Amino acid sequence: MTAAVLDIHKILKKLPHRYPILLVDRVIEFEANKRIKALKNVTINEPFFMGHFPHRPVMPGVLMLEALAQTAALLSFESMGEDPDENTVVYFVGIDGARFKRVVEPGDQLILEASLERAKAGIYKYKVRASVDGETAVEAELMCTMRKVA
Repeated sequence: MTAAVLDIHKILKKLPHRYPILLVDRVIEFEANKRIKALKNVTINEPFFMGHFPHRPVMPGVLMLEALAQTAALLSFESMGEDPDENTVVYFVGIDGARFKRVVEPGDQLILEASLERAKAGIYKYKVRASVDGETAVEAELMCTMRKVA
């Protein structure tokens, strides 16, 4: 396994996302073309907590899936060995088998894991899992493609 920690400055060079939708704070493990492990510190300052839900703040499941998709994109971009140009974007093509097993609340540290299952004809398939304290919060299979945009 190759340890290639990416801090937020390196992540910003690889992903086009910015606040408030950038959902990966740091990459803590990386193995080219195989797997990646990242983290997202969940804080009460996240803008979605104002409405989801004011009486019991819970991170929306769709944002957990987005954080996992960003992690998967980092796996692909970092495996290429160079920063993508500003016109390269990763798009969802499918989400299969998504299962939510635990709520994620302010103060949690979400551990994001993605492994590349297959890459064929420009479609990448990843097995993903997000957990808190070793307990699975969500798991799924994601399919994405990379495109150049003008």
